Formats: sequence, C-alpha cells, structure tokens
Amino acid sequence: MDQDVLPGLGGAAVPAAPGEGARSGGKAAGNTAGKAAGKATSEAGGVPIAATLPVARVALDLQPAHLDQPYDYLVPASMDEDAQPGVRIKARFGRQEVSGFVLARLAQSDHEGRLVPLKRVVSGERVLTAQVLELCRAVAARYGGTLADVLRLAVPPRHARVEQEAPVTPPGRHDDSTDDGSDDGETGDDDPGGSHSGSDGEADGEEPDVPAAEWFAGDWSTDPGGTGTSAWAPYQGGEAFLRRVLGGDAPRAVWSALPGVDDTRPAGDADTSGTDAPGPAGTPVPRWATAVAAAVTACVAGGRGALVVVPDARDVARVRAALDAAGIPAGPGGHVRLIADDGPAPRYRAYLAALRRHAPVVVGTRAAMFAPVRDLGLVVLWGDGEETLAEPHAPYPHARDVLAIRATQAGAAFLLGAPGRTVQAQALLATGWARELAPARDTLRAYTPRVRALTSVELARDGAAAAARLPSVAWRVAREALRHGPVLVQVPRGGYLPVVACARCRTAARCEACHGPLGLPRADASPQCTWCGRMAGGWSCPECGWTGLRSVRVGSARTAEELGRAFTGVPVRLSAASAPSGVVDTLPGAPALVVATPGAEPVARGGYTAVLLLDAAVMSGGTHLAAGTEALGRWLAAAALARPDGQVLLVGDGAPGPSQALVRWDPGGFAARELDERAALGLPPAVRVAAVTGDREAVAAVVERVGLMGENVLGPVEIDEPSPARRGGTGAPKGDRTAPAGAQDALDVARPVRTVLRVPLDQGDELARRLRASMAVRSARRERGIARTRMDPEEML
Repeated sequence: MDQDVLPGLGGAAVPAAPGEGARSGGKAAGNTAGKAAGKATSEAGGVPIAATLPVARVALDLQPAHLDQPYDYLVPASMDEDAQPGVRIKARFGRQEVSGFVLARLAQSDHEGRLVPLKRVVSGERVLTAQVLELCRAVAARYGGTLADVLRLAVPPRHARVEQEAPVTPPGRHDDSTDDGSDDGETGDDDPGGSHSGSDGEADGEEPDVPAAEWFAGDWSTDPGGTGTSAWAPYQGGEAFLRRVLGGDAPRAVWSALPGVDDTRPAGDADTSGTDAPGPAGTPVPRWATAVAAAVTACVAGGRGALVVVPDARDVARVRAALDAAGIPAGPGGHVRLIADDGPAPRYRAYLAALRRHAPVVVGTRAAMFAPVRDLGLVVLWGDGEETLAEPHAPYPHARDVLAIRATQAGAAFLLGAPGRTVQAQALLATGWARELAPARDTLRAYTPRVRALTSVELARDGAAAAARLPSVAWRVAREALRHGPVLVQVPRGGYLPVVACARCRTAARCEACHGPLGLPRADASPQCTWCGRMAGGWSCPECGWTGLRSVRVGSARTAEELGRAFTGVPVRLSAASAPSGVVDTLPGAPALVVATPGAEPVARGGYTAVLLLDAAVMSGGTHLAAGTEALGRWLAAAALARPDGQVLLVGDGAPGPSQALVRWDPGGFAARELDERAALGLPPAVRVAAVTGDREAVAAVVERVGLMGENVLGPVEIDEPSPARRGGTGAPKGDRTAPAGAQDALDVARPVRTVLRVPLDQGDELARRLRASMAVRSARRERGIARTRMDPEEML
C-alpha cells in the first residue's frame, strides 16, 4: 500500500479546482474577458479596471451544490492594491450581494461572456492561505461537500476591531518591513497567499519569515533521557520520534499514553500573571499533557510550528499549562488558544496571531484544526473518540481525518493519542500509515494502578448485598483510600434521577406532550420531561393508574447525596455540567469524595488513591458500533488519574470485552479485535459508507443517480430523526437517544428514511464525488422534498 496516502482517502488527496470554464457572476454579454481586460474601463458603469491582472477568481459563499465552482470578476482600479489572493470580498451574483474570497489574480478569464466588477473588498487581510485552501478542497472532496461549506468552518467570521488592533511584535521579530505588497506578475490559479516571491505560498506584504526556533528559549536536549526527551523515555520508540520531529522529519504515530498526574512548574521566569496565562504555578495536569508539550517543544526547537487539537477547553488549559512549564508561554512568541466558544473576537484574534506568525503554536478545540500555522511541523490530536471532535455542520468532517490530511499535505509529523484507542486509530496502524508508540508491558505495570472488575460473579458470596449499587467491597476500599487522599467516583449520567418509572408496574414514565422520558431534577421536585422540559406534576401511570415513581437511572447528584450519607464527615465534591458549581478542573490532594460524570473528572494533585467506576452496564450497554471502545476510553480516562499504588474498581456487569481490556489495561488489543470483526462484517473503517437521509422519494432519487446496486445499497429503512426533541437527557448514552414506539407517529405524518451506501476503501473518494454530483443535480432541478447526505456518519463509526 502507498504509505503516503491516508487509508480510505485514495490517490487524489487534493482534487483539482473546478476551473474549467470558470463562470462569471454577472450576465453574459458577448464580450470576452480578454477584451475587457485590455480596456481602461468596464463595459458597465464606466468603472476603471486594474491595468495588470484585471481578473479576480473568487470562491463565493453559495449554498446550492450546483453553484460550487470558482467565478471570475473584474478588479476595479480602486481595489487593485487590496484585492489580493486570500482577502474577503463582496460580489454581485444575480440580484444578490454575496461574500467570498479571492483565490487568484489573472491576466484573462476563460469565460466567454462579459465580466462584472467586484463590489468591494471587505478587508485587506489575507485570511485564506494557500495551504488552508488546499486543505479545504481535500476535505470537501473526502466528505462529498462543497468548498463554501468547508471555508465557512475554516475561516472564522471577521471582527473589524480585532483587525485594527496594533500588532504585537514577538521575540526575534522586526516591525520595520518596507514591503508594499505590490504585484506585477500573475499568480498561480487558486493560490491565495501564493505570491511570486514568497516561499511556501506566502503572500507578498507579510512579515519576513523567522524560524520558530528563535522563539524558543527553553532548555532542550536530544540525548536519550535528556531534558527534552524524558517525558517520552518510557515509550518504545518515543525518544526516536522526538528526535525525528526535531530534525524536520514527518513521522506518524498512534500513541498509548501512560496514566498518571504531573505537577507543572513554569520554565525560567515565564510571566504567567497576564490575563492570557494558562494557570498558576504548579498546576496538576495529566501525564499525557506533559508528553504533548515535550513533542511540541521538539518541533519548535527544530524551527517549525505546531498545532494541538483536543476535545474541550479543560484539555486546552492542561496543554497550555504544560507548554508554559516547557518554556513556550502564552502570548506573542509562544502559543495561542483558539476556541470557538471564546467568542468572535478572541477566536479571530488567535487566528490572526497564527496567520501573522506571532505565535508558532496553536492549541485549541475542533475550531483550531484549520488554523493557519506557518511552517507546520507537527499536528497533535488527543482523544479522537470524543464526540466534540466531529463537526456537526456540513460536510461533517472529523478532526482526525482533517489533521491526517493536513499532515500529509504539509509534510508534518502526526501524533494521535487517547486514553483508549478507537477502531479508526487502529486502522491507521493496521494499514501501516502510522506506527505505534506504547510502553513495554513491564513499564506499563510500574505506572498503572491495580484494576479489579466487581461483577455479579465476583460478588456472589455477598448474597443479596451484591445487588447494591456500591457493594461492600467497594465501600471498604473507598473508606481505606480516604485515609490517604481523594477518591474519584465516576457516574455515567448527570442530574438527579434522569429516568424514572412507575413504582408499581415499572412502566417507563413518559411525557404526555412529546413522549420523552421523565426525570426528577431534585429530591423534592416534580417530574419533568428531559426532552421538552414540561412539568408533569399530575402524572399517573397509563397502565395501572399509580402515581408513585421509582428510579431507573441514578445521576451524579443523587450519587453524591447517597455517598455523603454513607461517608459521614468526608467532603463530597460534585463535578458535572449539570452541577450547581459546574465542572471542577483541579483539586488538592486532601481526602475527599469526588463524584464526576465522564469527561468532567478533576485532576487531583498527586493523583487519586482510588477510582470507583459505577454502573458499568449502563456505560457499556449502548447499541452503536463504538459502544465498547467509548466505554473503555472513558474508564481509562478516569483510571489514568489514579496514583500508581492506588486501586481502580469497575462496579457492575459491564460488557466482557471492554471490562477485560480495562483489567489488562490493553486498549490496543481490544481495538485490534474490534477492527478484525468489522472487517469480516464489511463495516467501517474497513469500508467507506455514506448515509442519505430524508423523504423517501427524495432519497431514492439521490441514490439512483449515484449508481450503486446490490449489497452496496442498504435500505431504505424508516428512522427516528435525531432532533433535540427525540434525544435523551444530557449525558445519555447513544443507545438511549431514540424515541419510544409510537412517539414518532405522534409527532410526524411521514417518517423519514435512510439509505446507507457502502463501498471498498479505495472507492471512497469516487462515492463522495458521485454523491456530490447527485446533490448538485437535485439542487439545479429544485427537486422537492428533503435529502441530506453524510459520508462516514457518526452512528456507523
């Protein structure tokens, strides 16, 4: 297999631009663009046109799929200086004014009609670089989407005040550049930022290139066990990976991180007193964050930039604290945080900092995967199994695939790590696209706590007490561990009682309005629908008429209440999105009971003395394909916060596969078996799949134009739309996010259907191309009904 091609991407990682006969946004009038370019004024309105490179090829923000192509416009002389590749523009398209980006400046156009001039240049900032455009085209091709949709995800909305802020000169930089940004030659087609004299497609008029190594002032040693490689010494091949990154190579690795907690210490006299500082001195962070910081430091010390993408803001803060300790502080010359939830101004400010080379390192969530990091040498993705890394907007790209494509295009190193391991990450190893970085078994045993699975068989000797939610064995372990430090209790669900049922006949209690499940937000509260929020104070069972309720699922708040009664005199902390105090980031090492939902576990200084993983059957009982690997990943993420001499107890009859993998601390072996089973059954990631969802007639028309037949077409089948009114409560497993029987019929007259298309990996790009073409035909014909397409749908991964 070609080792430079991402599995499932095929041989065309970067599709050619649809530039054959690029069309004008105006009406044809029988005058060629070449003739128009030779005149001092345009034919419409007497607007003076630029004397050189009078044609701008632009990408417009148009929703219809059949309009997904570049368009040519004339450049007025007044816009000649500002209308450079990569800037935002406004142009007339039909009767409307549309936003877009300049892709190239040309001497003439292929269009045979008359061109119209651009309306205006929104900003002279060249926010779309050639590298980001190339990445966007590849992502659109892989997922069967339009370039406009991907550009909308890649480039944040403009914030005028941020653009006008005085630039901050980072260390080692000079602000006396006299380049006026003038252009006398023709740029290459679709080359925003691709100027004639700059390197790597850098736009004229940008600041001179300064190697990232000049920003790094920390101590770095490439010797085995040195200051730079010590965090990677326990891993087989870890130090060699860092030396290759430092030397400018592009190794690709899937990484199984060691458990544990490190105490960060700022390097040198780094100033952490500003508002952009990641945290106070001595912030406890998971060990994986320290290793990520070491890899980033190696990349920066070698003269290249780095991009780190993590699931949420808490992980961003942990990586930033580790980077600060490694000698790459926040701010100019160090790293910036790029998170969409920060708001338009901070997000755009971080984007411009990377674009203007003010910081060699970008750390962020999913929004940062398109960040314009210059001289990119390393991309890091942590926790690829988290739902937050899957883009919910069309064309629904996943950060794992986007960063893998980007690493291939940029010749950058690629590092993928997680507490567990997804089947998609295992597929990268199975195909040889990446190599494994993992500790030897004897090294792993020295770092991991003792893990026990308290199943019903294990607890059979306890008799009736074995059915308790917290068995006596777990109670004794927690009581002993509290003498030496904090104890973590992981609960699958947030809230108080998220699911209740009739106390007499045990029929599930549901809302009369939307048929959603009822829950209790507090002990003294009335039942409330977890879907629509309606109160159900007068609820009575439709089967037996009883008004009493019993718990079916117990949430984190109720668990904290019960543990407070069981362990009198011990502080109880609740960390969950639904908790009054929200999610807790860090804790001291003092004895305390910490109840947390998955992903909300605080990092305790020194680690937890014991970790209790409750309701194992609920966590691993989902019906989606990734239920096992997701449960194992969440368990390992909590268990990794324990001390090496601590204990981890898995309470409940969880699925055998992930439970045994947790006891052995072997996520790689479990993922390998899952991959083999999926390959035998023809399931992703062994194949590429696409889902077409919508009205039956519209779906049938789209699928028919794709041209697949036989076993490659599965369906159509009627489905329940995953709208908010049909989802489970916050934190509900995927398997519980479906409407009950009869609820859909009560909500909709006609049920939507889904058809799944399945092809071998090497035909995935062709399937995406055909789906895109079929949707373009549907858009051009204005076919009735609703139809949506999605490559690699989340529920099938």
